[in-house]
Amino acid sequence: QGPISGVNKDIAVLQCHGDCDPLVPLMFGSLTVEKLKSMINPANVTFRTYAGMMHSSCIEEMMDIKQFIDKHLPPVD
Repeated sequence: QGPISGVNKDIAVLQCHGDCDPLVPLMFGSLTVEKLKSMINPANVTFRTYAGMMHSSCIEEMMDIKQFIDKHLPPVD
């Protein structure tokens, strides 16, 4: 499919991937982020990789996610 139209084309996306993931190779994450950039505003797509991370999470990733949420979502009262 081609680019997304309307308000969704400006949605912010954070994609995170470990460079040692044995289940989803980093190459697939790279291909996915390129596809996303072709569908929405590429300036709004952020791809972060984490050295040594397997199919799991790490503190650095959780901090990046927190910063992304704080930046893009309104605070909850």
